[in-house]
Amino acid sequence: MSTLVHRLARHILSPMVPGTFRVAAVALILCCGGCVEQIMTIKTDPPGALVYLNDQEIGRTPLTTDFVWYGNYQVEVRKDGYQTLETHKWVKAPWWNWVPFDFFADISPATYRDHQKLFFALIPAAGPTTQPEDLIGRAEKFKQDLQSSEHTRPATTRSSTRPTTRPSHKNSD
Repeated sequence: MSTLVHRLARHILSPMVPGTFRVAAVALILCCGGCVEQIMTIKTDPPGALVYLNDQEIGRTPLTTDFVWYGNYQVEVRKDGYQTLETHKWVKAPWWNWVPFDFFADISPATYRDHQKLFFALIPAAGPTTQPEDLIGRAEKFKQDLQSSEHTRPATTRSSTRPTTRPSHKNSD
């Protein structure tokens, strides 16, 4: 593609080509601008984790997706049996995507690729507590954390729903 552009540019800039045609040809080349591809690959150890970027579900790892902007991404990675990872990742733009260079990258006939690679290692979750003393201790802690308000009803032992069957009445003869 670039050799075609170079040959076309040499032909357009030759003294034999009229000025109006040169301007039109240069405008045409600028309108047929290039392309900037921004791709992000996310991998985890172990694979198969569910990834959220800025509270949007992206998919399961390993995954490759397009992205639009650079900067700070809020990342959340989840997998059963592993601790949920919540972090921020800064994605930096390459030099050709900085202002004012980005204008020329967009209009040039070349394709610019930015491939950002992110990797996250997940930590196995601690197994569930099976000791009764630990469970009772956690329950007592949660009980202390409960707060009542003026809108909370007092506790009652009676049923809050009506019985589904009616008592039968026996006829005495």
